[in-house]
Amino acid sequence: MHTSRRRLLSLMAAAALAVGLSVAPVPRAADAAAPQAYRPVIFVHGSAGSASQFESQARRLTSNGYPIDIIEAHEYDSPNIATILPQVYAGLDARISRLLAATGADRVDLLAHSLGTFVMQGYLTSSPTRAARVAHYVNLDGRTATSPPGDVPTLAIWGEGDPARTIVGATNVHLPDESHTQTVSSPESFGEIFRFLRGRAPHTTRIVPQILGTARVSGRAVLFPSNVGVTDAILEVYPVSHLTGGRLSSRPAHRVPLTGDGSFGPFPVLATARYEFAIVRSGAPTHHFYFQPFLRSDSFVRLATSVPGEGLGALVDTSDRHTALTIQRQKEWWGDQGDAGDNLWINGRDVLNPANTPRAKRTIAIFAFDDGSDGVTDLTAPLPEFFSQTFITGMDVFIPATPAHLGVVRVTVGQRGGGYDVVNVPNWRSSAHRITVNVDDF
Repeated sequence: MHTSRRRLLSLMAAAALAVGLSVAPVPRAADAAAPQAYRPVIFVHGSAGSASQFESQARRLTSNGYPIDIIEAHEYDSPNIATILPQVYAGLDARISRLLAATGADRVDLLAHSLGTFVMQGYLTSSPTRAARVAHYVNLDGRTATSPPGDVPTLAIWGEGDPARTIVGATNVHLPDESHTQTVSSPESFGEIFRFLRGRAPHTTRIVPQILGTARVSGRAVLFPSNVGVTDAILEVYPVSHLTGGRLSSRPAHRVPLTGDGSFGPFPVLATARYEFAIVRSGAPTHHFYFQPFLRSDSFVRLATSVPGEGLGALVDTSDRHTALTIQRQKEWWGDQGDAGDNLWINGRDVLNPANTPRAKRTIAIFAFDDGSDGVTDLTAPLPEFFSQTFITGMDVFIPATPAHLGVVRVTVGQRGGGYDVVNVPNWRSSAHRITVNVDDF
């Protein structure tokens, strides 16, 4: 985060705390000036993805007047997409019908990324009736085509890679300096998307904070990468100190059971404050998620975890002596681009390098822990069982823990293009705790 932006948020948070929480109304679909003032927007993610990829763009849409409750994501089990396509299509049919009935809109606008473009091109070409309910389609860094799918007006945005990629007959925009996931989350792609959907430039490409009031946050706790909801767990939400990441109260501000599809909220939160979301399961490590300020209402929060003892979490070495981190950002980490790349310091050590985060790897999630629990950091090579996964890397970093989690892990991001973000979290023992740090992509 740029220094000036961090100062602004600090001042806004102080002002909000001084006057107390005054609720700022969240726009609803019924508040639109006319039933078709804003069409519903549906985002469809790619491989191993979720609504998280579109979280920043959703907040940019609401910063430009869109009601939050007409922006949705259609999530699915991407590793098994070949066998579940009919169910995915049927679910999207139902979602579109519900949104059209709720808003009175004539059609929806549909956006898809990567593998999602395969899913959505197939959907639009599967039936003229389906295509007729879609006003615009945005194809984000995915499949090419010889014509607009279903003859729906199409915008195709392409990132780095083959400049010859195109959808014939569509509006094709190339952003050669942006990486694969970055094409979904960047302000540049938002400007193109908004102009295509609305026929004019957006008022802003920023995420405009809700000042002197509360935002409302909701989302899902899901198993990675299937997007199946977490059940038989409790979600606790705590306001935390921006200096230490420590809880400001021993009692959670919100405590709810997770059932069904793992949905939670909406919860009122101070837009410029910091929060911890903790998934608590009997007999299993607590999974702590830390966020930078939400800035404004957000319905796309995703808490990606795993079944205890299964998935990538089972490959993380644990002990009472060290902390284990997962650090994720919806914009690739570049460790091999010199001054044009990123920096990521954990307790003052820059952990990115050409071996563990080359640009070509398209890493968005980093697992950092003491491999072998030997108290030694070794960054000469990535951990192969993590590096072999799409969009993921792993690194051997010894992060000391304390029994009472009274210490601090300082995570500092040097963003390519300028600016710094700092997220401080408690140094929980990995033997009983998991930590995910969510870094803004803007």
